[in-house]
Parts: sequence; structure tokens; C-alpha cells
Amino acid sequence: MAEHATERTVVSATAARCFEVSSDIAAYPQWAADIKDVTIGARDDEGRPTSVTFRAAAFGRSTSYTLAYDYSRAPGVLSWVQTDGDITARLDGSYVFAPDGSGGTEVTYHLDVEMKVPLPGFIKMRAQSRIMATALRELKARAESDA
Repeated sequence: MAEHATERTVVSATAARCFEVSSDIAAYPQWAADIKDVTIGARDDEGRPTSVTFRAAAFGRSTSYTLAYDYSRAPGVLSWVQTDGDITARLDGSYVFAPDGSGGTEVTYHLDVEMKVPLPGFIKMRAQSRIMATALRELKARAESDA
């Protein structure tokens, strides 16, 4: 069964900037600490990655998974579903970007995680919390650094 989590942060950058950073998937290894390698398998008519294989650090080891990206609600939402993974059966999620009225953006991160191997609940929750907190913190830092 998949575990669902949602976290939010406010970024001192426009929603367009936050979307730009999050959708520049090829650049993730430059600023997302747990992402070690990105291979883009397919792009849409606008050149945006639609199928991406990641190699990342997780659970003290390297993991590999492929995500299919959906830009149908861009630039307000960037969403994805996992199509393949070595230790995860599901790693589906989305970023939602909403202007906060003061020039910044509230970023909401939704994530559904299901492991292929059963793990104790506290370990799954700790891993999910780490993934989300790290992703939001690093997205915020990247978006604000060049804003």
C-alpha cells in the first residue's frame, strides 16, 4: 500500500521560476544532492523530458527508477508517475506552484511511495520525510539563488 505525504514551503521567487527550476530535470544532479545521474529517455514536442531514469542515493544505497512526467497543467503543476523502479513500486507525485500574493510562491509537494520490499512504517515515513524535505529545501535554494 502506498503512503501519501504532502509538504509545503514558501519560496522567494515567482511561480514561473519555481516551475522552470523543477522542470529542468537534466540539471537535477547539479543541485539535488541525492540525485546522482539523470538519463532522459523521451521528450515532448516542446523538448521537455517526459521519460526520465534517475540514479539516486536512498536507504544507504544506490537506487534506480524511471518517471513519466506530465506537463498538462503547466506551469502551475508538474506531476509524474513511476514507470519502473528497483526498490520502489510507486513513486508518484507533483509540485504545485501558487503565487503567495507577495511576489513569492507557495510550493506544495505531494508524494505517494510504495516499496517493493516491506519495510517497517517508521522507516518508510522517515525516508519519505527526508525525500520531501530535501527536495523542497533544494528547490527553494535553487529557485532563490538565481531569482
